[in-house]
Amino acid sequence: MAAANENQYNLNAGILPKDACIVIVHTEWNFEIVKKLLDGCVAKLQEFGMKNYKIISVPGAFEIPFAIKNFWNTYQNKFEKPQVFIALGCVLRGDTPHFDYVCKAVTDGVLQLNLTLPVPTIFGVLTVDNQQQADERTGGIYGNKGAEAAVSALKMIGIKYSI
Repeated sequence: MAAANENQYNLNAGILPKDACIVIVHTEWNFEIVKKLLDGCVAKLQEFGMKNYKIISVPGAFEIPFAIKNFWNTYQNKFEKPQVFIALGCVLRGDTPHFDYVCKAVTDGVLQLNLTLPVPTIFGVLTVDNQQQADERTGGIYGNKGAEAAVSALKMIGIKYSI
């Protein structure tokens, strides 16, 4: 993702189409954490004048790739063409290997989307060991990873339009 330091964002907002469609897919699971990511993401998009975003909620991180692929496959009939997807979620380590399976599945799923769709999917899913690590990444000492995901999305749109 993009650098946490505001001065390192270095976005050329002049090449960003203000009407670019951005689709944010977030999880309901661990929503108290994910809400902070979502709020940071939306605030950053608005800071750069982006107003055309759609927000989709899915039960958990495992479902993110399906929702994005399904949205892409059906957008031409119902929605305008997305320029980028942003995946937001949080997987907290527990006492079973479930954490490892979910983290691998969502990571592999987003990778596959980036290799098959003609638009990028930004990985904004926290995979953390505990609540403290989540707090540090949702407005704490490591910034807000949702805001960083938004910056990465805008940079990828900018790259597309500058090539």
